[in-house]
Amino acid sequence: MTDKQAMRLALAQAQAAADAGEVPVGAVLLGPDGAVLATGRNAPIAGRDPTAHAEIAALRVAAQKLGNYRLDGCTLYVTLEPCTMCAGAMLHARLARVVFGAADPKTGAAGSVVNLFSETALNHQTQVQGGVLADECGALLRQFFKERRVNPSPVRDDALRTPDSAFANLPGYPWAPHYVSDLPALDGLRLHYLDEGPPEAPITWLCLHGNPAWGYLYRHMIAPFVAAGHRVVTPDLIGFGKSDKPKKDHFHTFGWHRQVLLELVERLGLRNVVLVVQDWGGLLGLTLPMAAPQRYRGLLVMNTLLATGDQPLSAGFIAWRAMCAQKPDFDIARLFARGNPQMSATECAAYMAPFPDAGHRAATRVFPAIVPERPDDDGAAISRQAQQFWQNDWHGQSLMVVGAQDPVLGEPVMRTLQAGIRGCPEPWVLPEAGHFVPEHGAQIAQRALAYFSPG
Repeated sequence: MTDKQAMRLALAQAQAAADAGEVPVGAVLLGPDGAVLATGRNAPIAGRDPTAHAEIAALRVAAQKLGNYRLDGCTLYVTLEPCTMCAGAMLHARLARVVFGAADPKTGAAGSVVNLFSETALNHQTQVQGGVLADECGALLRQFFKERRVNPSPVRDDALRTPDSAFANLPGYPWAPHYVSDLPALDGLRLHYLDEGPPEAPITWLCLHGNPAWGYLYRHMIAPFVAAGHRVVTPDLIGFGKSDKPKKDHFHTFGWHRQVLLELVERLGLRNVVLVVQDWGGLLGLTLPMAAPQRYRGLLVMNTLLATGDQPLSAGFIAWRAMCAQKPDFDIARLFARGNPQMSATECAAYMAPFPDAGHRAATRVFPAIVPERPDDDGAAISRQAQQFWQNDWHGQSLMVVGAQDPVLGEPVMRTLQAGIRGCPEPWVLPEAGHFVPEHGAQIAQRALAYFSPG
């Protein structure tokens, strides 16, 4: 096999890395007989591994196949000049030869920045040759980074993205956005979240909103939590807030939204979590801790439920669902104003910011209809498992806050939920609060800080 033929195999690996959202670098390792012994491609993002370079992947596979970390007589082809880490590994492996494509003027360790292969003091010398199919290797890298400079997270054809201008100057919402689109479940959709406070904080407050709200719901709680030295993570569910909005109603399912949240918690490595939930934030969020109970230390639960499918939904919710079906484009700002007289007109209008037209509102239309109602509905089985977890296996602290004026999920629903949470004390009932309890978040945050803070 010629050098160019081998480099084309490495280019195929680089393209596979690009398709997976990784920097497109590929490697192929030939044995002493010239046959392909191993291949590798960049995967540090997927593997959460800074050593997961294409060359390292190929070296590991080849060493396993040969049963020896020394790869005498082998040749490694890689589309980009090796870095110092990879060059060092190649020398340790006793490779006979290294062939690369494009030079790397920023980190290259085969002559561009340093040249480890020319160090005669080392106890092994590996021949190195660069420039093989350099134009093709470099073009793949340039195209990859060009696309991300122009648009680092393009909108999928089957989704919409609310313009940033819609969120300008929202009252009480000064925080910088964070985005993620490479979680497996997202499949390229962009999810927005706030992440305030130090990563190693003693408490991380994971605040999950419901329908038709978004992360703006928690603005009165975020500032006190951060001021206390804590971390606050507040995602917008897909279809809400600053997150992408699929166009079709059928896109939204209970199981898919839950999977996105599970992957986000893992990606961010959240620890010492107090789970803060309201409405759909609880329907989904209450099913999360049993998947990784070591991550969670507390629960702050407000006007929500576990929809297990074996108990009838409340009359208030049935009425709400009927209204949404009859008036799918209902005025969200008016809804908040009616139940929260303390809110200003601009605050109420902020809840409409994510939805400039009916095309952006698939989630608000479909969420009432996908609340599990029967035992075999999507989400019902996992909710029953969660019910058992909260009754029998939960060992953290719990605090329940009830909005007495809630016509959808009022005090009777919440007391039923409270009875099923191990160790949950008597609910704190706010006489003036309606369904969207976090709109009274300043006083809730102060009580929660006193209740959950260490020591």
